[in-house]
Amino acid sequence: MKKYFPILLILVITNMPLISMAQPGFGDDTDDVPIDGGISLLVAAGVGYGAKKLRSRNNKNKNHA
Repeated sequence: MKKYFPILLILVITNMPLISMAQPGFGDDTDDVPIDGGISLLVAAGVGYGAKKLRSRNNKNKNHA
């Protein structure tokens, strides 16, 4: 089983684009919806949280040194 795992993994990875095909498109009667509303806020919150964690880690390292 262990010798077949890399081959199976390569097959799954190479066929992933075929499996995960998106919708071909909407008809003319529907409007496309932008995804920007909440995702940009979540990315900004993640960047802010990461900066806060880095700053607190650097301050803790300076205090212990």
